[in-house]
Order: sequence, then C-alpha cells, then structure tokens
Amino acid sequence: MPADGPKRVFINEVSTRDGFQMELRWIETDEKVRFIDDLSLSGVAKIEVSSFVSWKAVPALADASDVFARIQRRAGVIYVALVPNLRGAERAAAAEVDEMNLVMSSSETHNRANMRMTCAQSLGNFRDITTGFASKTITLNGTIATAFGCPFEGAQDPARVLGFAERYLEIGMAGITLADTTGMANPRQVEDLVAAILRRFPELPLTLHFHNTRGMGLANVVAAYDAGARSFDGSLGGIGGCPFAPGATGNVCTEDFVHMFECMGVDTGTQLDALVALSRRLPAMVGHDVSGQVAKAGAVWNLHPSPLLSPAGCDTAAHP
Repeated sequence: MPADGPKRVFINEVSTRDGFQMELRWIETDEKVRFIDDLSLSGVAKIEVSSFVSWKAVPALADASDVFARIQRRAGVIYVALVPNLRGAERAAAAEVDEMNLVMSSSETHNRANMRMTCAQSLGNFRDITTGFASKTITLNGTIATAFGCPFEGAQDPARVLGFAERYLEIGMAGITLADTTGMANPRQVEDLVAAILRRFPELPLTLHFHNTRGMGLANVVAAYDAGARSFDGSLGGIGGCPFAPGATGNVCTEDFVHMFECMGVDTGTQLDALVALSRRLPAMVGHDVSGQVAKAGAVWNLHPSPLLSPAGCDTAAHP
C-alpha cells in the first residue's frame, strides 16, 4: 500500500505468545484464556495465541492446544499460532488455528541458534508445510526474523531479505512479516527496506514486528508507516524478547504505539482504554513490572484538574 494511502493500520497482538514464552512464572491456562477472551474484544486484528513448539523447548506454552480449545473466538479476529515444523503445523491444524506463522531468520547464525537448523532446512520445512496444507482454509504467514540485524553477524544484506521474501511467496505464503528480532533496526534502515519490499511486491500483505531493545521501537514504527506498512505486531506492556540475543529486551509496546497512532490521527481500529486495562493486569500475571508508558501516564487527552484550583496550591519553582 502506498505511503499516502488511507490512514488505517491493523494491530496484531503477540504478548500471549512472544511475551508469555519468556516468562519464568507459569501462567495458568485459565488466566491465559480469560486474557485472550478480553483481548478479542479490544479491536485487534490478530492475536498470536501460542506456539506449537516442543514443550521442552518452551515450557511456558506447553498448554497451547488447551488454550486454543477453550478461547471464545470472535468474528473478525484472526487467531494465530507460531509453528516451527510439519509436526507443529499438524498440531496447529488440529487446534483449528486461523493462521500459521512460520519463522526463519535471515541470519544463518541466528537461525541455527533459534531453530536448530540451517536456513535451507527451514525453507524445506516450510515447503512441506505449504504442500501439506495447500488445500486447507488456514492462512500461512512467513516471518523473516533478524531482517534488520543479527547480534552475531551484524546488519543483514537487504538483497538477502528480499530474496527470502521472494522464496516465501514462491513456496505459497500469503503474507510476510519483517521482524527486528533483536532490536537492531534504525528508522532510516526500516524506511529503506520496507519501501524496497513494497516496490518489489506492491500487493504484499506486509507486517512489521519490532523490538525496543535500544529504545528505537516507536521511531521504527513511524518509519515503516511512512514507507507504506499498514500492519504491525505489538506486545502489551512491551513484554517478550528473544532468548538467543544477548541483552535483548521486550517487544514494542502495543498500547504505546496505538496511542501514538491515535495522536497522529491514524485509525487503529482498537479501543485504547481496553488495551491499557489489559496491560495493567500484566504485572500481577507475570510477577514483575512491565515497560509500557501509556498504562502508567495515561493518554495525552486525559487531562487533570489545575493545581491552582486546589487549596494546597502548587510549588511551581520545584517543578521546572
């Protein structure tokens, strides 16, 4: 979509997968289901509910099948599962997911660390999945992780990322996500790569997935939007991260960038108050504070009574 297209973006929530997978505290299945059911009412376009990986690798998501079986699905919301291989895809299909998210890193080193296989092996797995599910009513989305940089290899060649996008589409993916898995992207780089992808594939359903490891998450969201991106992953409270990236912190915070878009006059289709209320539940669920700012400070349009009307007054000299 061109950068001057309609001012409407689509918000995809990944906290219940990308966020919860990193938590040391076990979150009860009932609590996950309640959270997802409430999230379904917030106006988000997609919810990445869980992941069908080995429970030994990601014990926090060992209840993926139970969660999918028990959530109340709402019309208009797409319920997504991350799948690593054909076995995971079979489990996801049995759970009647709407979309499978297949992930491979642009970086060979990161893919070996994260997926325990080469990029060529990952592509082979994807081909098996797309072949096996070509006739099913399940959408397949392909994520290119570390698309903007790898903590082991450094910046990734845009031509390599474009090449993987082309391979994904040839295999049969319906959409592509560019992921800044370890928070190494900068706004100029984001704008250039998103523009290049959309020039090559102008009709591509493209999603951007940013992490805020170095504090550039919101700036990167704006850069991607200006380049034409209209679909964004986010994680409530900014929870999550990559277990195979030294020093990596959480995802870009959903309620923070939804608030930013609303301030910019861009329709997100979501209810910010509902997202903030959900984010405020997270510290009790995960056992620690979360990084979201709007849930703490409130939206800019939530004004306060003037302190000059208070009998106590206000010491303005103490607050420059």
